[in-house]
Amino acid sequence: MSINVKKRAFLMRIKALKQAFSTGKNYVIGIPYAWMLVFFLLPFLVILKYSFVERFGRRLGEFTNIINFDSDKLIFTLNFHLGNYNKLISFSEFSDSVTSLWDVINSNLYWLSYIESLKIAMIATIICLLVAYPFAWAVSRCQNATRNLLLLLIVLPSWTAFLIRIYAWQSILNNNTGLLNQSLIWLGVIDSPLTILNTEIAVYIGIVYCYLPFAILPIYASISKIDNTLVEASLDLGCKPLKTFFKVILPLTKSGVIAGGMLVFIPSLGEYVIPELLGGSNSLMIGKRLMDVFNSRANWPMASALAVVMLIILIMPILYFNKLQNKAGDNK
Repeated sequence: MSINVKKRAFLMRIKALKQAFSTGKNYVIGIPYAWMLVFFLLPFLVILKYSFVERFGRRLGEFTNIINFDSDKLIFTLNFHLGNYNKLISFSEFSDSVTSLWDVINSNLYWLSYIESLKIAMIATIICLLVAYPFAWAVSRCQNATRNLLLLLIVLPSWTAFLIRIYAWQSILNNNTGLLNQSLIWLGVIDSPLTILNTEIAVYIGIVYCYLPFAILPIYASISKIDNTLVEASLDLGCKPLKTFFKVILPLTKSGVIAGGMLVFIPSLGEYVIPELLGGSNSLMIGKRLMDVFNSRANWPMASALAVVMLIILIMPILYFNKLQNKAGDNK
């Protein structure tokens, strides 16, 4: 009897599934879900699995198994190794030298890399937004022909390979023969070349240059949707331009600012190429640390744990943005 009930329930589920996909609309909706399943969820599950295994040798692939099968007792046992995560949160081996919270962070190279990456990503995002907003505002106020030309110029650099653009900046920022130093000396601004390459400043320049279009375009889209009568009404009622900006314009473009900020912040946090080529060996960003653990040390379990923690850090702003979007949708 119970088997018949289960069979009937299973057939009902199959029927419901067929009904759900009986129209083309559901297939279209299913495409992004399938994409996320294949290209995000499955790779993430592989990384998550590696983060819970232990390396027992120096060669690649010498890892313990999460699922062990006992052929004598015919049972499966799970073996989750938490040592990789313990290394991320353990400070016991540095207890003698720890005197403050910064010493605690400074004593763990992984934490230091996360903090350094967050700092650089946040500052670069703020710089991008400060540059992008007036730029997007100016573009939105241009004539159609000029606007289209400016939008083309914004996206034009991205048609060139990312790596080539960073190598170009390496040449521009070169400490002795770089175009920037030579230009400043020729203009009389400086007497001797500045040290820019292989510093944090070079990393900021690289990130702002590469990700600025991702901040400009969402802000431009938000500004273009502003009802100008609201701005005119605010000015006509005696509100000063600066106050109108903060009370009317900025709230109306908040979603574009947040979207642009996220599009800059998220890739900046895990950036590897820019700190590697422009930041030099002293750069401590987590992308470099992760690549070092993955390739040089061949410690895939530890690198996977680093990647999982970084993903958790990235999910928080995404959830915040999603919450804002839902709130904005409810208010409409």
